Amino acid sequence: MEGTGAPTADPQFDVQFDATPNNLEPFWMPFTWNREYKKRPKVIVSAEGMNYTANDGRTILDGTAGLWCANAGHARKPIVEAVQQQVAKLDYAPTFQLGHPLAFQLASRLIGMAPGEEEFDHAFFANSGSEAVDSALKIALAYHRARGEGQRTRLIGRERGYHGVGFGGISVGGIVNNRRKFGQLLAGVDHLPHTHLPEQNAFARGQPEHGAHLADELERICALHGPETIAAVIVEPVAGSTGVLVPPKGYLQRLREICDKHGILLIFDEVITGFGRLGSSFAAEHFGVMPDLITLAKGITNGTVPMGAVLARKGIYDAFIEEADAVGGTIELFHGYTYSAHPLACAAGLATLELYKQDGLFEHAAALAPQWEEAVHALKGVKNVVDLRNIGLVAGIELAPREGAPGQRGYEVFTRAWDKGLLTRVTGDILALSPPLIAEPRHIDQMFQLLKESIEEVD
Repeated sequence: MEGTGAPTADPQFDVQFDATPNNLEPFWMPFTWNREYKKRPKVIVSAEGMNYTANDGRTILDGTAGLWCANAGHARKPIVEAVQQQVAKLDYAPTFQLGHPLAFQLASRLIGMAPGEEEFDHAFFANSGSEAVDSALKIALAYHRARGEGQRTRLIGRERGYHGVGFGGISVGGIVNNRRKFGQLLAGVDHLPHTHLPEQNAFARGQPEHGAHLADELERICALHGPETIAAVIVEPVAGSTGVLVPPKGYLQRLREICDKHGILLIFDEVITGFGRLGSSFAAEHFGVMPDLITLAKGITNGTVPMGAVLARKGIYDAFIEEADAVGGTIELFHGYTYSAHPLACAAGLATLELYKQDGLFEHAAALAPQWEEAVHALKGVKNVVDLRNIGLVAGIELAPREGAPGQRGYEVFTRAWDKGLLTRVTGDILALSPPLIAEPRHIDQMFQLLKESIEEVD
């Protein structure tokens, strides 16, 4: 009946779907070896706390917080109820020339927990880390133009960097396979060298000692192009998707110094490191380095509803306002998304941030970090392990590649771990672990025992 919300029969949509579980072909899966997956699928049907449940009924210990996002664990009641209540109250509202209360509340909450003493004053909402990155790059370019420095059009990324899959993100990103098939990408982009120095830093605990000098490559890039042409530098404080590369001591500080010297904005991509992963609200706080823009996603809603955000340091928003006032303009930033600050995402975000606070999850993660580090480095000497990297509750376990078959050993370990009841993340021959922050010592022990067995059982 009309207005009741009850489903109505419509012959136009009376389609018979194949409900058998092996009808896998229609879904073109992202970042997946589709041919192999569909021969031997791994299907998740439910989740709670630290665990997933597979379609065969097995419990799978979540060693990766889903995809670096379920920091508070799965199916947390306060988040679930917040979303359920919100969809019944206000399911959607546009934010172009309109607003709804939760958008302003979440922006205020994020600014309140941002690093520094009132260093940040505005939040811009997107729907993913990829969109947050492209938003930050556009804000950086437009900021300089608003200040009369429209010649600043160059963007500097880093080799092995991952900044999502938008054209801006893959242009400043430095993972070859994410770039090579998509044409010329953005013009005016250059890249810093990555910071992975295994000859000097293998098996480092926390931040490695060597590599701060690599930040000085930014000076070379400035000399090559002219610093007055560079708008922004974007880096992940800890490079996650490429296999957990922890910044060398002094590296991020040196980048900040060079950016300050030349009037370049520094963007931290904290899509992974934000919301407690290192034991603090943000990596900027952990490392004591203040960027100009911070991109966020994943843990902002505990992965429950897609959302991304950009936090802007004081002065950036003001530059747009001043330019618009000067020219008599109306809209200050011609950018945004249909689902920016979606009511369900805002409800999930507010409930998530409150849960982080009430449960003391950032502090809990910091307290677990020493045990985590010991568990990681207990794998030293295990067959085929050539490097171990850790910081906070993140770990990268690098395996020696098979000759002529890079990535196969890592994928087989990933599959063996799944069979044993552990979800890991695999990038080439690197296994990554980043569990929900609700993990207890027994979970850490279980994770690394299962991972060790998996590594030892693969040739």
